[in-house]
Amino acid sequence: MNKHITIFAGAVATLLMLGSCSKDFLEIKKTDGEPLEEYYTDDETLNEALTSAYAPLHWPDWDNVAYNDLTVDAEILGDDFWVGGRDNTDNLHWHKLFNFEADGNNTLSTLWGDFYSGIKRCNDVIKYCSWGGGTAANRRSYEMQARLLRVYYYNILWHYYGNVPFYLENLSLPYTAPQITADEIYNQLLPELEEIIASKVLPLRWEAAEAGRVSQAMAYMLYAEMVMYQKDTARYPRALTYMKELIASPDYSLNPNFANLWEESGEWCSESIFEINYNDDQAQRDWGAAALNAGGSVLPTLISPNQWPGGDGWNTGEDGWGFLPVRLETYNMYEEGDVRRDATIWDVRGYTYTERYQDTHLWLGKYRPYSDNNKDCPTSKNLNYNNNKRIYRYAETLLNAAELLLATGGSSAEALKYLNEVRTRAGLTGYDSATLDNILNERHLEFCGEGKRYFDLVRTDKAATVLVPDKYGYRTNSWTPSKKHIPLAQSELDADPTLKQNEY
Repeated sequence: MNKHITIFAGAVATLLMLGSCSKDFLEIKKTDGEPLEEYYTDDETLNEALTSAYAPLHWPDWDNVAYNDLTVDAEILGDDFWVGGRDNTDNLHWHKLFNFEADGNNTLSTLWGDFYSGIKRCNDVIKYCSWGGGTAANRRSYEMQARLLRVYYYNILWHYYGNVPFYLENLSLPYTAPQITADEIYNQLLPELEEIIASKVLPLRWEAAEAGRVSQAMAYMLYAEMVMYQKDTARYPRALTYMKELIASPDYSLNPNFANLWEESGEWCSESIFEINYNDDQAQRDWGAAALNAGGSVLPTLISPNQWPGGDGWNTGEDGWGFLPVRLETYNMYEEGDVRRDATIWDVRGYTYTERYQDTHLWLGKYRPYSDNNKDCPTSKNLNYNNNKRIYRYAETLLNAAELLLATGGSSAEALKYLNEVRTRAGLTGYDSATLDNILNERHLEFCGEGKRYFDLVRTDKAATVLVPDKYGYRTNSWTPSKKHIPLAQSELDADPTLKQNEY
């Protein structure tokens, strides 16, 4: 079973599972309240602290307060899916965001706490490592993993909120930090990311038993994502160099079978650069226990049909909540023969079940539920599917390289080669030329349902013309540049009166 690092963040302890099939855990033994300086003194305890810093990766889909899975959050802002649910008040914040009418009481409020918790834990690891415990090599690795994770957490806050408090050392009373602009956040993070990359401490790819840790390759992908979103053309050549290093590496390649990417056997395959691990074995998530406990993912339950009659790998009695139905137009954008269509979209137009709001009988197939994917769960099965969340894939490396080549005046023939590697893997005839429109079209087809489409529309200045009222009357407002950053939660503004609300 390819679930190599699974993070269990319980109320008392944080546990780390290592080994491709093992159930060995490193348990935190600090129960007597000794000073931290006397506890974080060796590799084992430092690794426990690092594991705690990874834990918030799991939290957004259900964090005891709200369902804010990052896939759903991003896709409801785009043009490929509807919000769905019971009705247009079910998870009201998603419906408000979908229609570009969010406010401080209807926004992605819990992402703030989730990822600032991650930042705090990363800061802790960095501090503990500075005390000199453990072996020098492991201590350096733990520090760089924590620093890279911290950049990743800030990157999510930066994408959604833009103007946020920023700090690299944990706060003391009154626990507030200056709110700086999105551009200032970027200017703080990129030198940090460049220093992490230049250290070359992290491997380009971890051994299988360590899959789930952030790597040098993940840092490269994060770098390209950030500089392209910021349109930081001065850094494009460096980003291109990183993409070419990945392309030249034997560690990464396209999976020849696109559908296999979304199966359990396809997790951490040669195409996978970074995934967030979920596991149904020994899952601790339960309706009667803290949802921050790790285990499986609730995403397949969120995005599947209600009152399923049984069939197609999902047993009778299984139940979904009907969020994120796929638009018919999304299904139709795929050409006949494009193998990505049937892997991306679960077409159940031949099944009868209880329809919910905006139901199209088309669902996101990449993270669809299978009964085999939660069969080992000892707690609530609908909270604990073992579908890993794919964050960065080698296909994106190729398309990033193609786009960066065009932007830097590089070889159009080389850009076309990279573009058509992705295109022909899908079973289609290659393009005749590499244009920005062709690259963006391929990104749309390739990454549908992976949370990238909305941000591609924003960074390429296409959002204002694409994200407009639809013919069904569901989206009645248009995106405008003021919608780039969503509102901060009113609860955060109340807690810190120095925070300034985003214009929206």
